Amino acid sequence: MKVLILGTGSWGTALAKVLDDNGHEAVLYGISRSQIDDINHNHRNSAFFDTPLPETLRAVDSLDDARDADIILVAVPSHACEDVLKQVMPYIEKPALFITVAKGFHPVWHKRLSVVLAETIPEGKRRGIVSLIGPSHAEEVIKGLITAINAVSEDEEAAKEVQRLFSNRYFRVYTNTDVIGSEIGVAVKNIMAIACGITAGIGQGDNARAALMTRGLAEMTRFGMALGGRKETFLGLDGVGDLIVTCTSMHSRNYTAGLQVGRERGTEKFLKENTRTVEGIMACKIVREEAQRLGVDMPITEEIYQVFFCGKDPAESIHSLMSRELKAE
Repeated sequence: MKVLILGTGSWGTALAKVLDDNGHEAVLYGISRSQIDDINHNHRNSAFFDTPLPETLRAVDSLDDARDADIILVAVPSHACEDVLKQVMPYIEKPALFITVAKGFHPVWHKRLSVVLAETIPEGKRRGIVSLIGPSHAEEVIKGLITAINAVSEDEEAAKEVQRLFSNRYFRVYTNTDVIGSEIGVAVKNIMAIACGITAGIGQGDNARAALMTRGLAEMTRFGMALGGRKETFLGLDGVGDLIVTCTSMHSRNYTAGLQVGRERGTEKFLKENTRTVEGIMACKIVREEAQRLGVDMPITEEIYQVFFCGKDPAESIHSLMSRELKAE
């Protein structure tokens, strides 16, 4: 199989190595000349990893490889998905299976990413859309450390194709047909990871993190079910699984963002200096608006919104959560 990966970031690079390990032709498309040259000549992507890459892996700055690609994997931030897909459409000469690995929403229309793909890619140019999502850090996948995630699609055969494509001795892929629940779970957990980082940053401990993760799971489940997701999905890899890995690891951009904001008692320095994509910030704004529209109570999301968009002191936000009206769990 020939797979074109759109994006030379950490996750796209790690998945390209998985595909290469499985004997597939993986081609990374990017716009950074230094990253492309590093991959092709030094067999590394030093912007993200020290781990050597296979010599058979190549990177390009042209979309010509889309013409004969069997599969196109979209590994760019959620806000860029629509624009990148529009750029690749003129190059597609045969229907391809599209895979999205981003975790978030359309920045304007608030749509889930599989919906964005379905509305952007003409039916004649695609033979399926699958979300490959779940608890995973690129820093571990690139080293061949054990990982389990989901291939999610209403098209079970397309999901199974992706499952077969990626699965190996260290990378296990399950299938799931609850597209709504899965995509909501992996997006909302980023908000909870920011909250956990803030809590650690202001000096709180494991007890506080456990409370936030548990109540965050309840919040995520309420929101996802209101949109049509299945309750059991939030107890799986795309719910509690992704919540655990994102709320507990220094590899998590969302957790470390919250950690910095908590330590500095505000967002000013972080927002001025940050150069990495932190999906939970925009997801927080979108989820808050949708939750208000649906009448879903999301107190943790509300407080993270207050910190990032209204300038509330992070410590005061945690105090606000602790001071809410007492109730049964």
